[in-house]
Amino acid sequence: MLELIIFTPLLGAFCLLFVNKDDNVLIRNVAFWFSLFTFFFSVILWLSFDQLSPKFQFVTDINWLSLFNIKFYLGIDSVSLLFIVLTTFIFSLCILSSWSNIKVHFKEYMITFLVMESLLLLIFSLLDLLLFYVFFESILIPMFLIVGVWGSRARKIRASYMLFFYTLFGSVFMLLAILVLYFDVGTTDYQFLLVSEISPFKQKLL
Repeated sequence: MLELIIFTPLLGAFCLLFVNKDDNVLIRNVAFWFSLFTFFFSVILWLSFDQLSPKFQFVTDINWLSLFNIKFYLGIDSVSLLFIVLTTFIFSLCILSSWSNIKVHFKEYMITFLVMESLLLLIFSLLDLLLFYVFFESILIPMFLIVGVWGSRARKIRASYMLFFYTLFGSVFMLLAILVLYFDVGTTDYQFLLVSEISPFKQKLL
């Protein structure tokens, strides 16, 4: 179910590639229904979630880059579950709010929006810190395009560059902290880090 929620917006973006760019009505409907299906699936995920269990649920383990002990772990707890439901709900509202406001490159706008939704859902589900960082940074690409191309102000290009570089520079410190954990513990698996012995001082510093 978790994988279905993550890849449904991506599937919608893929379908839009084959839609005529001048057919705005069909583009709107495809984007909206795929976002609505994603929200519907997230509600099912919420109803299926065991509120009494302290463990991560709907865990998927894909052995990736095993040489470096990095794994494509997916799983959620009660906090990430709420973020997923909130994200799918807000993106449906965003597509509705831009129903007739976007005047140029409407197809590309909807594709970018759906790709960004998939990336957001992925970072709320990842249980490996290094992969979390990689996909967290990848969010900057669709955000850069949305602000720079479809922004409403005259200085939108400068705003998109400032957003990109400010966020990228700020997150370099997060990457350094993740690398310190990796070389100290030997993995970036969040589940393993939770039970690892790390001094309170180092935790605060990181």
